[in-house]
Amino acid sequence: MRQAIAFTLNGKPARVEADTRDSLLDVLRGPLGLAGARYGCGAGQCGACVVLVDGRTETACATGADAVEGRKVLTVEGLGTPERPHPLQTAFLDLQAGQCGYCLSGILVAASALIARNPDPGRDEIARALDGHLCRCGVHNRILDAVALAARRMREGAAA
Repeated sequence: MRQAIAFTLNGKPARVEADTRDSLLDVLRGPLGLAGARYGCGAGQCGACVVLVDGRTETACATGADAVEGRKVLTVEGLGTPERPHPLQTAFLDLQAGQCGYCLSGILVAASALIARNPDPGRDEIARALDGHLCRCGVHNRILDAVALAARRMREGAAA
């Protein structure tokens, strides 16, 4: 059965017709045309599809599309633009904190939620916040360093 789902996507109103069995990931990648959240495991365990729903991390592959009715969804496409990248995106590029990049959209979104909760996270807190994200390239240390760098830059920018 199909139904209309209305929600806020990356700060703008969105409306999509979806089957009641569709996941949020299905509608993001399908009719909405956003490729940032990626299909990894399909069981909500790898983190490749993580988005924010009302500011909290959710695995889009395990979240029904109808569950976001009336809510706010943020994908990696909503973090920054090529002209004005988010400080996390800049830090990841500066430290070359990605190889293939498949996992990075979920990591960036989750890291943005962490920094919103705690602008000065320690390395252990960053590691815990990203624990559910699998990176097969083995750049974990660079990822942790990039999140810490972005948080520091954001704090310093806010103080300026």
